[in-house]
Amino acid sequence: MSNDSQLQKSVLAELAWEPSITAAHIGVAADDGVVTLTGHVDSFVQKHAAEDAARRVRGVRAVAEEIEVRLAFDMTRGDDDIARAAVDRLSWDISVPKNEVKVSVEAGWVTLSGEVQWYFQKQAAVQDVRHLTGVIGLTDRITIRASESAGDISDEITHALHRSWFFDPTLVTVTAEHGRVRLLGTVKSSYERQVAAETAWAARGTISVENDILVG
Repeated sequence: MSNDSQLQKSVLAELAWEPSITAAHIGVAADDGVVTLTGHVDSFVQKHAAEDAARRVRGVRAVAEEIEVRLAFDMTRGDDDIARAAVDRLSWDISVPKNEVKVSVEAGWVTLSGEVQWYFQKQAAVQDVRHLTGVIGLTDRITIRASESAGDISDEITHALHRSWFFDPTLVTVTAEHGRVRLLGTVKSSYERQVAAETAWAARGTISVENDILVG
């Protein structure tokens, strides 16, 4: 059995194992470690969960996600209802700064914009909206406000990466200037690459992350 065939079977098994996904209508193709997901699901949450599940599989170097969201008739909502629900949900979340995140909706597709101080605040806003009924897609245009104390935060990020069992300290390097972080090196999976980026985003003062880590 070829490596790609085995990888395809492993991703299909992971999708079937994940309880938050109905995987019956998801197709998987693998080519040199690059996995393509196709088909359809009945919520945006499942679409996102399918991509996360595929990234967890050993041997996956990258994921091309082409899954369509097909809402059941009783799950559809007007754009105005989705917008109101999104604004209400954000207002109740103490992790999201009040009045800093703006919402627009077109044909079920939500766009978030605005500026926050921390990446976790940006993440919280996206997570809040992703789970709303009627949402078929999301564009995140929230930016991180530059911090005067950003400076060179590469040592802090490097130490955080080294505390994780994921990373070999000799294989991942970090550079940073004025809050703009660049990651270089090699990891074993696309999931580890994603974790590295999330670790960099967690540093105080990070305003952007250029993830040039390779999977191999």
